[in-house]
Amino acid sequence: MRIIHVIGSLDPAAGGPPMVASRLAAAQAALDHHVRIVCYMDPHQQQDAEEALLAVPGFDRVRLNAISTAGLTEQWLGTQAGHHVRRLLEGKAKQTILHLHGVWEPLLAQAAKAARKMGSAYVVTPHGMLDPWSLQQSAAKKKLALTLGRRAMLQQAAFLHLLNDDENELLTPLNLSAPRQVIPNGVFMDEIDPLPPEGQFRGTIAEKCPGLGNHPFVLFLSRVHPKKGLDRLVRAISELEAERHRVHLVIAGPDGGAEADNRQLARSLGMEDHIHWVGPLWGRDRFAAMIDAACFCLPSRQEGFSLAITEAMACGKAVVISKSCHFPQVNDAGAGMVVDLKDENVDDDAEALAQALREVLTQPHKAAAMGREGRRLVEERFTWPVVVRQMIEAYQPFITEEQAAEPATAEKAES
Repeated sequence: MRIIHVIGSLDPAAGGPPMVASRLAAAQAALDHHVRIVCYMDPHQQQDAEEALLAVPGFDRVRLNAISTAGLTEQWLGTQAGHHVRRLLEGKAKQTILHLHGVWEPLLAQAAKAARKMGSAYVVTPHGMLDPWSLQQSAAKKKLALTLGRRAMLQQAAFLHLLNDDENELLTPLNLSAPRQVIPNGVFMDEIDPLPPEGQFRGTIAEKCPGLGNHPFVLFLSRVHPKKGLDRLVRAISELEAERHRVHLVIAGPDGGAEADNRQLARSLGMEDHIHWVGPLWGRDRFAAMIDAACFCLPSRQEGFSLAITEAMACGKAVVISKSCHFPQVNDAGAGMVVDLKDENVDDDAEALAQALREVLTQPHKAAAMGREGRRLVEERFTWPVVVRQMIEAYQPFITEEQAAEPATAEKAES
């Protein structure tokens, strides 16, 4: 099967979609499918990106087609990306599935337009971008974008790939008639195992965060973006400190526009000594942080399907998450706590989150049992080898018999 993934960037600092697209592509390539990723990337960045992605199992079999982002015209219109996709489809459109990651970026609309013109089927993964909370952010611009073409892009997709049942329900107000498939994200256990040794993370950051010492800490690992709900967690940690639980908070992730506000909130609550900012963690460094944490917490206002939550469970950690993470399996499996946070009263939200954290932090045996159940859940349902077979099955009606039988060496010979 020939598969072309299209995404704006593979920079992990852009959040979950780049990590998902690269790993889904790698899992597909590992099954002998011919897989490409088309994305924006300056030439001097491509070698570094490819070297970093080689740590992903199977990514060495994925072809990366990088397009320069030079010029405002391309950034606003995406025409170069559209031309590039059309060239890749020439003579093979009927035998190719395009998989578009996101909604708003112009290159996605251009790729969809190219697919329709060439007669190729395409799939759209919104990655939670059509969630009502997300649509309320820059609402006027998104409403205009839907009117001017994004609705047509979505409506004419072979299917919309949604990440959870809640996302499927939340799309109802948009009245989209395109078929839908709910298929989760996954992780590669080969990326995570063997688990880093306990104490590795503390040793690495000891000089940067001398106040952490051996204190238990809650780990927040994500972009520091308003939707991730870090402000909720800072307030909850403050409540626990007022009760003299002596718990610290480690914040690991790139600034997504909310770091300054959260630093100010921490200062206003007198929590600077209990909160440690370590910046982005990539590769196995993030797993080392999970191993040393007392628990993982992500109190988001909106998520599609969080890889960080899944990775934390794979590392055997109890997780405390918001209901808006749309991961009810955490509660069903006894892998952690799911808290209903509504943004109606900050004190109520802080207390509810603090209560869940309190239950995990004060009962280490229960937390360990949650960690074991979380790892079992991931191994059974949320690994890429499991997920990718569901995706290939969903693609299958849109390809020909000849494509499925195409020899695996054909694409390597063509370029």
